[in-house]
Amino acid sequence: MQLHVTIDLPTDVRDASRLLADPAYVHAKVRASGAVEQQVDVTGTADDAFTVTSRRALPTAQIPAHLRSFVGDRIDVRQVEAWEAPAADGSRSGTVVVEIAGAPVRLTGRTSLVAVGPDASRVVYDGDVRAAVPLFGAAVEEAAAGAVRAALGEEEAVAARWLAGDADRDGSTTR
Repeated sequence: MQLHVTIDLPTDVRDASRLLADPAYVHAKVRASGAVEQQVDVTGTADDAFTVTSRRALPTAQIPAHLRSFVGDRIDVRQVEAWEAPAADGSRSGTVVVEIAGAPVRLTGRTSLVAVGPDASRVVYDGDVRAAVPLFGAAVEEAAAGAVRAALGEEEAVAARWLAGDADRDGSTTR
């Protein structure tokens, strides 16, 4: 199943790169996705190529009840975004992989960061969600894609609060 998600950020691409490479921000967006456990590792810097690896344990409340037997009472998600060095205009491209441990589900794709205005940028995720589950593969793929869309939608909200200075270090609203 194809997955296409965009995240609009109210900042230029260079500041957006710094945001995406900031471990404190990554922790905040992972927590906001509902993670009950998490681990974040950022290697490299926003001035060059960098890789963000996050692991999170999520409750399976978003998974339809008839599919929970495939994943149990929580899902362990590992997400790796490998961003290439910036182009002269600050734009970037990279790869993204999302794996769900204990479930035969995997998302692989490309990601990009581009300017959409002087103080606005957009992160785009384009990928394929695949589930190796006989008979129920399409339903599992749809459920996994929905969970990824929800997590990325929450990421957009956390980023907006973070960039506006309205977020605590955990990504929650300060007002």
